[in-house]
Amino acid sequence: MAASADSSAPMPKPAPAPKPTPTHGVLFEAVHVFDGTAEQLTEPMQVLVVGNRIVQLSAEPIAPPAEFELTRIQGAGRTLMPGLIDAHTHVMYATLSQQAILTSDLGFLNVAATKAAADMLLRGFTSIRDLGGPVFGLKRGIDLGLVPGPRIWPAGAFISQSGGHGDFRLPSELPAAPDAFSFSERVGAAVIADSPDAVRKRAREQLALGASQIKLMAGGGVASSYDPLDVTQYTVPELRAAVEAAENWGTYVAVHAYTPRAVRQAIEAGVASIEHGQLLDEATVRLIAEQDLWWSLQPFIDDQPSPYAEGSMNRRKQLAMYAGTDRAYRLAKQFGIKTAWGTDILFNAENAKRQGAKLAAMTRWYTPAEALRMATADNAELLALSGPRSPYEGKLGVVEEGALADLLLVDGNPLEDLSLVADPASNFLVIMKDGWIYKNSLTSPDPPPASPRADSPESR
Repeated sequence: MAASADSSAPMPKPAPAPKPTPTHGVLFEAVHVFDGTAEQLTEPMQVLVVGNRIVQLSAEPIAPPAEFELTRIQGAGRTLMPGLIDAHTHVMYATLSQQAILTSDLGFLNVAATKAAADMLLRGFTSIRDLGGPVFGLKRGIDLGLVPGPRIWPAGAFISQSGGHGDFRLPSELPAAPDAFSFSERVGAAVIADSPDAVRKRAREQLALGASQIKLMAGGGVASSYDPLDVTQYTVPELRAAVEAAENWGTYVAVHAYTPRAVRQAIEAGVASIEHGQLLDEATVRLIAEQDLWWSLQPFIDDQPSPYAEGSMNRRKQLAMYAGTDRAYRLAKQFGIKTAWGTDILFNAENAKRQGAKLAAMTRWYTPAEALRMATADNAELLALSGPRSPYEGKLGVVEEGALADLLLVDGNPLEDLSLVADPASNFLVIMKDGWIYKNSLTSPDPPPASPRADSPESR
């Protein structure tokens, strides 16, 4: 029989309760706030970020709870504003030449795109809508905190007809064998679809892979080899097949198009966003307004080096498109169109560095406040069209309580001098995305960029 326990022995002490993990917080002090919508900055404010949310704005001092791991940032009268949003990017294609993209293996393209994404974030772009390219893997790596970069709303491969703006096959590859896939199709850059059923299938494939919206080529383009700028691409039933597929997933279709006929056909099919449209006439712009659609315009003017040789077909198309930009913005303002801002920078690392300069160029048509609102609150509204397919939960593009903490501290007042955004290295002193500080020039030396934990849950 086992001996009984000695009842006089002291009872073991209970294990101490685990200490709660301190809450990560950042307090911006004495900052003037551009909230994403207002025409003027606020009086000096205190802005408290806890985790990945803005939890308090106050003109009075904020006393955070003692258990916070708090970083204090002295604004000293500088401007706190939402992170910038570029509504039309191709991060996989921004910094490499077109030849390199068409001839390199996908591993190299991903390395280049990883650097391009990190550079975008350090230019103050905390969110982008990527409208074509094999970007799903890069997005996943950013969301997991493996590499720095902006939030990405991916379209995946853009969908094109044969001979359309997304057809980058060589002439020697045409006619294509049945069910033959080109390099662009194999790597998920672009897919060719030439019937309503084929378009529907390709759209569903991109949605299955995680597309937050679908991108179709509805007209001729500058970068492609086969199609003149004036060509209308796809038929209404083909476009409508993609719209139906997207609507069934709770999201929408954006179309590349420049001309009235291409845009009118896309509107008839039910698309929600017109990309480019530099050659539109007044009647078509009025139709966009009547349908309450988005017009995603880019400030395309001949103010930068072109990736195309002078006299080449692509360069001639580019100049013809540039010629319509001033009129397009005038019409967008005249009819009160919901206008998004984006850059659509392609094939040139030096041009990619001018992402902020392209926002500063908007003062050619808009006040600084109007341009900044376009690149923050308005673009965030466009991102929200993805509905349940949006990869991130929370409000963006504004500085308000409850919004996601994507923030920039600017050394100056961009509502008075929008050129500040053209030099982010000098003028963006703090860059925060999702509550994490990726740049802080107010400390010396700079800390390494803070990132989400590697075991953080993936975004949808």
